[in-house]
Amino acid sequence: MTALLRQLSAAIAEDGPISVARYMALALGHPAHGYYMTRDPLGRAGDFTTAPEISQMFGELIGLWCCDVWDRMGRPAPFVLAEQGPGRGTLMSDALRAARLVPDFLRAASVHLVETSPVLRQRQQSRLEGAGAPIRWHEELDGIPEGPAIILGNEFLDALPIRQFVRTETGWHERMVGLGPDGALAFGMAPDPEPRLAELPGRPGDLREFGAAATLVVRTVSERLVRCGGAALFVDYGTSEPRPGSTFQAVRGHRRADPLEAPGEVDLTAHVDLGAVSRQAVAAGASVHGPVPQGEFLGALGIRERASRLSKAAGGAEVAAALSRLTGQGEGEMGQLFQAIAISDPRITFLPGFPDSGKPVTRAAGPGDADLDPAREARAAC
Repeated sequence: MTALLRQLSAAIAEDGPISVARYMALALGHPAHGYYMTRDPLGRAGDFTTAPEISQMFGELIGLWCCDVWDRMGRPAPFVLAEQGPGRGTLMSDALRAARLVPDFLRAASVHLVETSPVLRQRQQSRLEGAGAPIRWHEELDGIPEGPAIILGNEFLDALPIRQFVRTETGWHERMVGLGPDGALAFGMAPDPEPRLAELPGRPGDLREFGAAATLVVRTVSERLVRCGGAALFVDYGTSEPRPGSTFQAVRGHRRADPLEAPGEVDLTAHVDLGAVSRQAVAAGASVHGPVPQGEFLGALGIRERASRLSKAAGGAEVAAALSRLTGQGEGEMGQLFQAIAISDPRITFLPGFPDSGKPVTRAAGPGDADLDPAREARAAC
């Protein structure tokens, strides 16, 4: 039994079940026992691998994307280059190295990393030593200074807490985490339905997810971009039309795990509702570009040409395997599963990698969007 499991079990026994959002927030971010607070989860020795760790090509292309966007912003100096959830700092390191091709970009950039994990902060500091641009760390996005900005988030939104609701004959009841007959953590339902979802259609047994924390981040970023100028790029797994059912999952040692079995010792994620992301950005007055599959996005940025050049200087088989992993659509490949979506100041009409850039984007509110206010619900999860 993990230390966090003992604490959660005792608290639930005394105070009653907690929401899935609250459970997820504690399992990942508990100050002493949270998953991200106590370890480096990346790589073969960890639990999962992200695109920047697979190949330098990913971060390099993102770096050149940033240079292009900065040029379209009018080359502001200074400007903020920020990353949320920067992992080991690999993406930013590769991006800044590629950006050396545009010296004015590096001279103008002030790099800010939003990271709560002390373990990962140490990895980032080591990786980014001598990166060629001043770097500061922050606990929250609100800590970065005002001004024009390019904001990155790779596999960031999927780790933010979600709420789940199950439809019964009496309405939508929130899915909770409580204690089963054997004393182990188990899923249950709140006794009373959620009145704000009374008009949301559904059949008994249906399950709906709401990523209030993710949409709050997107709303905050969008409002900033409209106010100060710039663009944001998020790459994550999700869909524009979320499928019914639970996407709440755990990974340990690169394999699926029970999300309730060992809180604090497994990674917890959920698919991102990219439709809700788009609606929040539009509601804030920003423009939305995408989403497009990761493979299509990287292809448009020139990953195949970059792979060809790298193959001449390094092991061709290794580069080919990385290219397939990043852009392919087969099992274990990321090209279709992961999606890229960008948000920008509406004055920026085109962003590289997005074929729909320049087209007007309007997205009607989806069921439940207005009922579950992002700011209120995200605060409730913490």
